Amino acid sequence: MAVNVGVSRLGLDTLHRVPEESRPLVRPGSVGVGIVHLGLGAFHRAHQAVYTEEAIGVAGGDWGIVGVAPRSRSVIDPLAEQDCLFSVTTLSGEGSTTRVVGALAGVRHAAGDPQAVVDLLADPAVRVVTLTVTEKAYQLDPVTGRLRADPEVAADLSTDRPPRTVPGLLLRGLAARAKADAGPVALVSCDNLPANGARLRGLVEQALRQARMPDDVLDWVSTGVTFPGTMVDRIVPASTPETLATAQRTLGVGDLAAVCAEPYRQWVVEDDFPGGRPAWERAGAVLTTDAGAWERLKLRSLNGVHSAIAYLGALAGYATIADALAMPHLTTVLRRLVAEEIAVSFTPPDGVSVAGYGDEVLSRFANPAIRHRTLQVAMDGSQKLPQRILHTVVDLRAAGRSARLTALVVAAWLRFAAGQADDGTALPLDDPLADRIRAALGGAGTPAATVDAVFALDEVFPAEVAADDEFRADVTDWLTALGRHGVAATVAGTT
Repeated sequence: MAVNVGVSRLGLDTLHRVPEESRPLVRPGSVGVGIVHLGLGAFHRAHQAVYTEEAIGVAGGDWGIVGVAPRSRSVIDPLAEQDCLFSVTTLSGEGSTTRVVGALAGVRHAAGDPQAVVDLLADPAVRVVTLTVTEKAYQLDPVTGRLRADPEVAADLSTDRPPRTVPGLLLRGLAARAKADAGPVALVSCDNLPANGARLRGLVEQALRQARMPDDVLDWVSTGVTFPGTMVDRIVPASTPETLATAQRTLGVGDLAAVCAEPYRQWVVEDDFPGGRPAWERAGAVLTTDAGAWERLKLRSLNGVHSAIAYLGALAGYATIADALAMPHLTTVLRRLVAEEIAVSFTPPDGVSVAGYGDEVLSRFANPAIRHRTLQVAMDGSQKLPQRILHTVVDLRAAGRSARLTALVVAAWLRFAAGQADDGTALPLDDPLADRIRAALGGAGTPAATVDAVFALDEVFPAEVAADDEFRADVTDWLTALGRHGVAATVAGTT
């Protein structure tokens, strides 16, 4: 993607050309660094960076963010060329607005200079470390929460080589911080993991033990590091040439790091920051003592429904989430899924109606201006399915309730993983367990055999789900129906 030839780029020297209402609240370089963020993707730029800039704009503080890209340079190079400025375009059916964000104080490339990232993590000025690295980068088994036996992680934890993984970076950074006695720090997962704060704590503790860190480092981490849980929410599709074109039209300058997002946003954060934090509540964040109920609400009622639409929509030939929701009867089935199964699987936050939340979610997903691709949402299903779908199954079945509609989602994932849409179009299996899933599917000749083979993947399916004969039968029934009749007819038959 590129800006038009002859068009000036966004930067400090071209900010005067940007309409006043679109200029940043914070000028890069005007506040000190207080936050390191791992995972400089579109979601962070449209969510935590926006909240942080607004908090600084209202309440001040040295909370500039250094954004770290773990692998690719595709984002940090444009940002470096633009003095760390980028824009967020908010899209709705009524139109769009674009604003430049100046919360980033610097960018780093972990793969190119891991020691620079380790040094940042050990800097006493840095008091908060946030992460949006996607589920798979934590290298945790999504069922057990244990660190995977990954050779790259093992090398990071057992040798002195420059770290190449997220667990390795965190381990080295915390060890260096402990050695320097650099002061307390909060590590904040903003990824869609169940109990993400506790999961991140578990990752760090396991990494410390496997690396055989000395007792003084273990003691320092136990007393000087906190792991606040969070729930994050904003639909942020992948940037496209149209994203860049919209930003250029509005700003009058080109922005190669532009992102777009829906108007809605939410951030619930457990308030456990020993070194201080930005005044995020002044930007609309909810500070709480326990984000668990909010997290389950979002993972099950939003992320789970998102995955359901992605698999069913992709199988039926729809390119985007909004397009898929136009499928006859699908919205009715999804409302039933939320009201009859998701809503009774957990206790929501006080005063929140799960059915009402689900209706709002479907309205947001139907936003025609958000071109969120079904194939993008369908990625990494083996990592997403446990917390988005299977935890609902576990809780329903433990209470003696049916999970019949939730089984439809699992069946849709199985059919999607088989690699062919209803019209014969090939579907990609972009998943860290792709080889194992294909191997399981390859030897299965019937829907029942498919369920048997894939349910044996204990990295995906909890033991109580894999052993549940009623749920297995429901998934088999749905998989049979999807194979015989296709998604549209199967969905129509449930209403």
